[in-house]
Amino acid sequence: MFARIVKSNLKPNHVAEFNQTFEKQVIPMLRKSKGFQDEITFAGASGTEMISISFWDLKENAESYNGATYPEVLKALSTSLEGSPQVKTYEVSNSTFHKVAIHATA
Repeated sequence: MFARIVKSNLKPNHVAEFNQTFEKQVIPMLRKSKGFQDEITFAGASGTEMISISFWDLKENAESYNGATYPEVLKALSTSLEGSPQVKTYEVSNSTFHKVAIHATA
């Protein structure tokens, strides 16, 4: 399992707009994406930062989403975002929620 972590800065007073757009436009796009598993979004106390974590079955599917659908996501959220989000992909090493076992490393 892989996770895409997206750190975004929001324009002041745009948390509600971001959340509404995310719920109505972005989540349906994610659900249509091959290999998508789950999404968790966090709002910072300042109201100007968001962190989104999406979970994917395979790295290839996360990368495919990044190239094909993510530009549409950025366009949908453009009125709420300040600057460009930072995106990183990680392999999930364990999770109690997703029941991911720890991988043995040699």
